[in-house]
Amino acid sequence: MTLMKKLAGALALSVLAVAPAVAQYPDHAINLIVPWAAGGGTDATGRIVATLLEKELGQPVNVINRTGGGGIVGHTEISYSPPDGYTLGVITTELSMYHWTGVSPLNYSNYEALALFNADPEAVYVRTDGPDIDALLEEICANPGSIKASGANLGGMAHLGWAGVLSTNGIDPADAPWVPSRRRFGQPAAAGFGRHQRGDHHHARCPADG
Repeated sequence: MTLMKKLAGALALSVLAVAPAVAQYPDHAINLIVPWAAGGGTDATGRIVATLLEKELGQPVNVINRTGGGGIVGHTEISYSPPDGYTLGVITTELSMYHWTGVSPLNYSNYEALALFNADPEAVYVRTDGPDIDALLEEICANPGSIKASGANLGGMAHLGWAGVLSTNGIDPADAPWVPSRRRFGQPAAAGFGRHQRGDHHHARCPADG
């Protein structure tokens, strides 16, 4: 018998010997941290996943909403949780922007990704009697600061999508300020927002400028 075969046999025997002493996973409830408030899209999809996991694993999966700081509170708690399989977390797009907006050093390297279970397209919504997208952009060009957009947090998926629409159409994103519906640490909900005034500084060219 070769040395490799002897080692393989010893390993197999060792595993068999300790197997009865190892509890089957999971042997108690699992927590699923959602870094956004109850009732939102992330919470809704997280609860669907929790329900499916309960059926699959045979243990309760408790959804815990840890809100605040544009998702930073929840994402931070997930990153500090022991990697024992009993604390899972829902990670959202905002994680990729914390470093760039200067609010947290967290990034993808703080986590072990398990699965992608949801993707949301972004869209521009107006009232039913509101303008179409072309008229909306023309109004922003003609009267910078008169129209504001709103959604979750600064630097989040919706904010970046809106800035992308403006930039792609040659409009400075500052001409249609973003008003976050959720605050970052120490930031009032509408801090620094108001009518944007053009000065002598450079602005991207609006389509109406020709």
